[in-house]
This record gives sequence, C-alpha cells and structure tokens, in this order.
Amino acid sequence: MASEMTLAQLIAPWLTIDDSSLAQTQITSLELDSRKIQTGDTFVAVPGHAVDGRDFISKAIEQNANLVLAQACELSPHASITYQDSTPVIYIDSLEQRLSELAGRLYQSQGNRIIGVTGTNGKTTISQLITQWIDLLGKRAAVMGTTGNGFLFDLKQAANTTGSPIEIQKTLSELAQQGAEYTALEVSSHGLVQGRVKALNFEIGAFSNLSRDHLDYHGTMEDYGEAKFSLFSQHNCKRAVINVDDEVGEKWLSRLPDALAVSLTPKPSLTRAVFAQSVRYSESGIELSFDGQYGEGVLSAPLIGEFNASNLLLSFACLLSLGFDKQALLDVAPQLTPVIGRMELFSSQGKAKVVVDYAHTPDALEKALMALRVHCQGKLWAIFGCGGDRDTGKRPMMAAIAEQYADESILTDDNPRSESPQAIVEDMLKGLTQPEKAHVEHSRYEAISYALSKAGEQDIILLAGKGHEDYQVMANETVHYSDRESAQQLLGILS
Repeated sequence: MASEMTLAQLIAPWLTIDDSSLAQTQITSLELDSRKIQTGDTFVAVPGHAVDGRDFISKAIEQNANLVLAQACELSPHASITYQDSTPVIYIDSLEQRLSELAGRLYQSQGNRIIGVTGTNGKTTISQLITQWIDLLGKRAAVMGTTGNGFLFDLKQAANTTGSPIEIQKTLSELAQQGAEYTALEVSSHGLVQGRVKALNFEIGAFSNLSRDHLDYHGTMEDYGEAKFSLFSQHNCKRAVINVDDEVGEKWLSRLPDALAVSLTPKPSLTRAVFAQSVRYSESGIELSFDGQYGEGVLSAPLIGEFNASNLLLSFACLLSLGFDKQALLDVAPQLTPVIGRMELFSSQGKAKVVVDYAHTPDALEKALMALRVHCQGKLWAIFGCGGDRDTGKRPMMAAIAEQYADESILTDDNPRSESPQAIVEDMLKGLTQPEKAHVEHSRYEAISYALSKAGEQDIILLAGKGHEDYQVMANETVHYSDRESAQQLLGILS
C-alpha cells in the first residue's frame, strides 16, 4: 500500500492550492496509464514518446479517477484548475520532468538502499550477483531490471529494463515494505535520459562497459556514453564503482576522482582500486586472486568466462564499498549461481553442450564466444539473429564476429518485429567474407535441432540473443518461444 498524502502535501514544491477542500483530497495511488485507473486513483497526464497522456483525461475520469494532474501548456497554463464531470484537473509546469520526485514523495521507500548498475552488457548479471550475495549473508535484497522486479525467488515480469518513474518509486516502496534492505536496480540509458530515476538516492552506481547499442535512439556513441555517465554526474549517486578495463570507464576515472576502479589486470598505481593479480578459468568456474584498497584474497565462483570474471569482481567491489565484510563475502561466493539466460549451460551425455546467453550486441557476442572458446575442445557453434526495427548497422558486425570467433554459424530470427526476416538476414550476410559457409534457418527451434544433429560430443553451441526471454516478436503477434526450453527439449532433459 502507498502511504496516504493530501494533494496539498504532494504538490507543495510546485503549487499551492487555495481551495481548502480540494487541497485536503487524499492521494493514495498515481497512475500514468488511463486503462489501469481504478476508483480513487490519481491520473498523471503527461506527453509521452508515442502518445500524449492528456488525450486520455476523459477516459481516466470515466474510470473514476479522483483527480488529474496534467502537464501545463499554452491553453492550460501552470496552476490553472478545470473540472470535467466534477473531477478536478490541475495543471503543473514541466510535470513530465518531475514524475520521479512526485512519485517519490508519495511512495516513500526508507530503509531500502539502492545500488544502480549501468552499462551496455552485464547489468542483469551484476545486479543479480549483488542480490544473491547479500541474501547469502542473511540480509534481504531485491532486484529490478530486465528479468523482472522483486526478490530472486519471486520475480515479477517487467516491461522495460528501467520502468516509468512512478513504477520505479512504487516498486521500491513495496519492496521496502516487504523487508528489502537493498535493491540492485538496472539503470538503462533510456531510463537516465528520460528522467525515470531522477529523484532516487543511489548508495552506489556501478559501470560495467560501453559498446555499440541503442544508436537508433542516442544517435552517436558519444551521446550514448554521456547518457550512461549522467548516473554519476546528474543524479544523486554517493559512490561510483567503475570497470576501468573498459576504454570508456578508464577515461571516466579522470572525471570521477573518488571512484573505486575495478580491473582484471594489476593496477598497483591506483590508490582506490580492486584488481585481479591472476584469473584462472576451469570447467568448475572462476578463481580470481585480487588485491587493492581492501587487501588481497582469492575469490571463487561457478561462473563461465572472462566477462563474468569482470562482472563478479565489479559486484564484489560494490559490496566492499558498501561496507560488507570481505571474508564473509569470500566464504559464500562459491554458492553464487549463474543468472538465468546468462551463459547458462545445458548438457546431456553424448551430446554437444548448449549455452544460452542474452548476447545481442556485437561486443556481447564476441565476449560470449571468446569465453566459450576457453572451455571448448571441439567445434564452437554460434546461433544468433538481429532484431527488427532496431539498429541495422550492427547486423553485419555481428555476423562478422561470429565468422571470426565461431567454427560454425547459423543465422536465425530474433524478434523480427515489422521487418522481413529475410531482409534482416540479408543485412547480416553482408558482414561475412564467406557467406556460403553460414547456415540460414529462420526457426530458432529448427536451428538448434540442426546444430545438435551435426555437432559432436565435444562441441559447444551458443544460443545468443534471447537469454531469459520466452517470446518471439513477429509482425502482427508475439508468440511463445524460449531458447532455454528448446535446448532442454532437444537435449532430452525437459519433456
């Protein structure tokens, strides 16, 4: 339940209501979507990217909204109040930019310390490793991001990596009421630019890496990078933990002199750092000897690949920075488990191993293949596609990476949306020097079946792109589909 607040209290920073009866109206729930309005909810009407919420004020009132807070405009200036069917509509300047603060005033989440994780790849793994680790130490931690919101044993599906400002504040409040002492929050570049986390107080902000993604939205890598950097420069973020193995992260150190640097290579010259002295990869996982500001030690966890070593060390550094005991963290680290759909291994005797991963960017695909190469004694297969209605420039890049790092490539569909799947594959084929060697199979299930029929027992097949997702977005419908289920069925470990 949200805490109750009068209208006067809620909008006090921006507007004083003279009508005492109206000022005392109780506000218990804010809603941006008129379709979700229930009796007594307050509708917040602001212009969005696709639609203008102010066009749905009548609909919200029909649904019995108790009042409407709307973004002011020329026709309805700041502080003007109108009535529709006796329901007040109150206009406030720049309401869209104030949503995070507005929601934070109503949905208060005291006691829930927020850890923000940003970067192109690794956000889900890092946030879930942090959450697992805190749980293992006997405290209650929650997570919000790509795979859902809530406690790890009970994640509720999320529409976006970073939800709306109202959803975020409401969810943080609910988690606090359910006992969450910490919440690890994936922070997307869209979420930062659009002010969705503007009023949050971050105990820590962690940066994983920056590589090509979302250029259809940001336009340039520079703008994309600055969107990520705004977590540290334009938000209330007490501490920064930065992966300096990433070229962008290394440059950011000069702009963030108090940041804690994290690296998989020795960095004795840095006074504020946690760095690896050596990393050993085996079938059983990662063993990492580290040193730096918090002293030395050995960190072991059952994860696969170099980028997971980076994710692990970054998560560890965040928790050290938060004041968790180093030895206690090391003692429980072997109990950490891989995140669903993130380098998740499926195996069955006599058949090739199958690894499901969310890699859907050139950088992530390269890192996934390089990570598996260390473990692969036979051929390495890559099954991947590219999303429709998204950055077309990465299509040939991903194909070129698969050709370089895998022995066999199968081009398939990955949420073609409104585009022709054939046209997407044609774009991908342009990145290959030997396109005739690649196999094209639009059905992901059939692509996996084909690979398993041809692959040897020592081979590893990477299913890249969908990870935890259990759907395929087509032109006119979204259908149920899961790489994880397909792999288990074809390996005979799921009926």
